[in-house]
Amino acid sequence: MQYILAIDQGTSGTKALLFDAHGDVHARGFIGVLCTHPRAGFVEQDANALYRSVLDAVAQCLARFDGDKNAIAGVAISSQRETVVLWTSDGQPVVPAVSWQCQRSLGICERLREEGLAEEIADKTGLLIDPYFSGTKLIWLNENDQRVSGYIAAGTALFGTVDSWLLYRLTHGAAYLTDYTNASRTMLMNLHTLEWDRELITRFGLDGLRLPELRPSASDFGATDFEGLLAKPVPVVSMIGDSHAAAVGEGCLKPGLAKATMGTGSSLMMNVGAEPQAPAHGLVSTLCFATPQRTDYAMEGIIISAGSTPAWLKDKLGLFDDFAAAEQAFTDYDNGGVFLIPAFSGIGCPHWKYPGGAQIVGLNFSTSWQHVARAAYESIVYQIKDVITVMEQAARVPLVELFLDGGLVQRPFLLQYLADTLNRPVSTLAMSEISAAGAAALASLQLGLITNFDASHAERPVLRRVEPGAGVDQAAANHSQWLRWIERL
Repeated sequence: MQYILAIDQGTSGTKALLFDAHGDVHARGFIGVLCTHPRAGFVEQDANALYRSVLDAVAQCLARFDGDKNAIAGVAISSQRETVVLWTSDGQPVVPAVSWQCQRSLGICERLREEGLAEEIADKTGLLIDPYFSGTKLIWLNENDQRVSGYIAAGTALFGTVDSWLLYRLTHGAAYLTDYTNASRTMLMNLHTLEWDRELITRFGLDGLRLPELRPSASDFGATDFEGLLAKPVPVVSMIGDSHAAAVGEGCLKPGLAKATMGTGSSLMMNVGAEPQAPAHGLVSTLCFATPQRTDYAMEGIIISAGSTPAWLKDKLGLFDDFAAAEQAFTDYDNGGVFLIPAFSGIGCPHWKYPGGAQIVGLNFSTSWQHVARAAYESIVYQIKDVITVMEQAARVPLVELFLDGGLVQRPFLLQYLADTLNRPVSTLAMSEISAAGAAALASLQLGLITNFDASHAERPVLRRVEPGAGVDQAAANHSQWLRWIERL
């Protein structure tokens, strides 16, 4: 028996899991990580804390593993994507990591649009001009932080998304690499050539910035012993963005298969085949995954606030003490005409609006906290519906099946309302750590432990398949009202 040690570094925590070649998990570890908000619209993380969380999660996982640690054949890394890390050659961060959630570069985005760069950026990178993506964050840092601009001017600033940063630290600087999926989120990579786009980099004023070497998601990325946690270095054989890893883990391996990751935010991704589709209707064009033998592309719709919305009602407004109360409210109440527009950091695909904050609308003297709680969960479903609608139009590929993953799939009431709103079935797999599973499948493929993805996915049974029910008509009426409120933003 050989094993893959999979790292899944996300916004709220880091998981470490040991998989065998059949996709079964033999041990787990988890360490939470924090975000800070130094100013309105700013979201940061401590890059060193992200790295330490990986070591601690791996240590926890290995301590719970009763097998042969020498049988760990490879390492797989999935990670949060657009977050910007800048560091020096000795592995020291220049500034805190700028989270994918951060909105500090709104002014930069407006300037790029005024300069007429939207079409060129979309054509080359498949992306919209938006603070969500790494490039605008880098421009802001270069123009507003003397530490950053000084290092870039001197040619000593190393840039990477979280995957590159972790790899650099895990290999003590021996490997400075990233994969195509993570690079495709930076606004710096040409989606057609799969190379850094030097024209855009110059136009952004980032010529002195050092960039990692690009490779397919399944590749040789160096080796690590996790600072002595393993007896000998083990090869890192896959790196991939977490949403892309989830697409692999869910089995989105041919056109028309889509997945929705329902976590802090949400990413809906549909495989569109071997050629990139032009971005349209607020969707972005991106990589699905890449191996040395094949490159699959995808259309993606990005939802900025999903699970963070009910969490905000609980943690910040104190509307309920635990999520069980909110879930009971969803079951016992309708929305009472209340809608929550979760524009905390703007509304993502397909609307891409920044109205200056979230809104709770439709309130009256009969409104209770239960109506607001239900509206928070409904907002997640409506955003998914909006993305699916434009995704089918843009890709010209009908949705065959929607697979769901992420923490919110544990809420059966939410899955039923989603099936009713989409008026089609939705499915979840028995494996909950699907991003880690996708990264591990890529690693197993690279090492020859499996011969193809189909064999890996066939061994992951469907846990729950939810069909549309009696609530289809009411869900459709509610969604129409949601769209009317969105148009008023």
